[in-house]
Amino acid sequence: MGAALAIAAPATATMAAAPAQADPGVDVFLSALDHYRLGDIDPATAVRVGEQVCPMLSEPGQNMANVAAKVADELGRPLGPATMFTGLAIQLMCPRAVSALTDGVPFSFIR
Repeated sequence: MGAALAIAAPATATMAAAPAQADPGVDVFLSALDHYRLGDIDPATAVRVGEQVCPMLSEPGQNMANVAAKVADELGRPLGPATMFTGLAIQLMCPRAVSALTDGVPFSFIR
């Protein structure tokens, strides 16, 4: 029984450790989704799909319309809300893409 307690103690200490710090960028993204009435998307799914937007845009031949269509499929949403989601993800999760767009740089150069 003493051995079981010795093994359980580190596991209990690990579980009692402070939770990881929240990412303020993710919080802002989720808040923006809520503001634009897209807040009913599961937060974990929203973050996962939102984080995929920038890498998808950097693939050769991709554009926002293609990515929005993929987002629509991922989220099971119509294209209109998926396009809004995609735009918010670009704006809030990949600011380099926004500045590159204003400078006329193709997404494929934003890695």
